[in-house]
Amino acid sequence: MAYDKFNILKSSCVPLPIENIDTDQIIPARFLKATERKGFGDNLFRDWRFNTDNSPKKDFVLNDEKFNGQILVGGKNFGSGSSREHAAWAIYDYGFRCVISSFFADIFRNNCLNIGVLPVKVSAEFLDKIFKAVYDDPKIEVTVNLPDQKVLIPKLNLSESFDINSYKKENMLNGYDDIDYLMNIKDNIIKFSKNTPL
Repeated sequence: MAYDKFNILKSSCVPLPIENIDTDQIIPARFLKATERKGFGDNLFRDWRFNTDNSPKKDFVLNDEKFNGQILVGGKNFGSGSSREHAAWAIYDYGFRCVISSFFADIFRNNCLNIGVLPVKVSAEFLDKIFKAVYDDPKIEVTVNLPDQKVLIPKLNLSESFDINSYKKENMLNGYDDIDYLMNIKDNIIKFSKNTPL
């Protein structure tokens, strides 16, 4: 499999209520030398996380011990800018399995879906409710239910549905990338090829 299966994720959240976070902020261009997906998490939000002497910036959320979890909650227009897939790799490699926002750049959203990070688009109103819930209680659990396509805050009895392409949903549920999907239906492809005249 290309990555872990995604079914129902229950986790605390890391809040990053900044709008227009672009891919160069997610993973600066100087760290794009590698071609494998490993190691990019070390430099996720590098210039926001660290000073020039590599000491952690105390006021950045990833350096705040009270916030952790597998869900990153970002501001509107998350993943804008260049199309580098390394941004999605960095988010996955750091340990996030879901990013929630009220709007995603299309290419970034697709890059996430291709590597096992679920981008969940919610309304601006519901996003505000998530931010408030997390700041009120950093340990509050948020549930992302992919089969039912819902985001829930059980403690507050809040929920909202989200949309996802059916093909990408099936791949996420099975832990497939596009190649895995084709390999899974290899026998059907061979059968179709044999039974289809040129």
